[in-house]
Amino acid sequence: MINWDVFLPFALVSVILWGIGAVAAFRKSEGCSRASVVCTLAGIVVYAVFVGGLWTSLSRPPLRTLGETRLWYSLFMIVSGLIVYIRWRYRWIQMFSTIVAAVFICINIAKPDIHDQTLMPALQSAWFVPHVTVYIFSYSVFGCAFLLAVSGLWHKTDKYLPSTDVLVNIGMAFLTFGMISGCIWAKQAWGSYWTWDPKETWAAATWCAYLVYIHRRLGKSSKSDITIPYITLVIGFLLLQMCWYGVNFLPNAAASMHSYN
Repeated sequence: MINWDVFLPFALVSVILWGIGAVAAFRKSEGCSRASVVCTLAGIVVYAVFVGGLWTSLSRPPLRTLGETRLWYSLFMIVSGLIVYIRWRYRWIQMFSTIVAAVFICINIAKPDIHDQTLMPALQSAWFVPHVTVYIFSYSVFGCAFLLAVSGLWHKTDKYLPSTDVLVNIGMAFLTFGMISGCIWAKQAWGSYWTWDPKETWAAATWCAYLVYIHRRLGKSSKSDITIPYITLVIGFLLLQMCWYGVNFLPNAAASMHSYN
């Protein structure tokens, strides 16, 4: 049976394969490295097997705890990084997406947040899986946009902006669906679409930050102003982190309907 007791070997094999894929991407100066894609996909399959096996052993979707969401984020971060590499041939994105995924994996090894198998009544909804997985996937897409923004700021270049435009548009589509599905779910579970719960407030702030980015880019800002879009992406990503797990450290987190427990 696949459970948290066997997470370490699955994680190690996955990270090693992702690392090999990242190195292979660096070694190929032009085009897309087939070896990089194959190794990265192999690591994704190994990791996905663990996620699927954990789902089966828990008899519920592994989305209840913060550790379980980190599990999905690691997986989606690699998937998003691979897509960016295949689409735009940024050789370094594989390495950095692997580092980000590995950091979250290490946190899970140290603190997996293991709880019992039961789901509270409010989580026993058809909206549970699509709402959470869509949110986490949008976080991974925004994570890639953040990495490109940091690189753009570091190198003082606007060459990443077309890529970040596409990533933010995709991320916003998934994030918006996540918010809408969450509203419908909240109405069914608690009788209200929106309550300005701490998590909801930070989610709205995150959504607005990325909307500001889209609005500014549609405004055709001047080339001398390229740092503003990148900085907006950095701010948006920081707000995203606060929305995801930062709210758990707020004084009123215990009263939140969305706190991980």
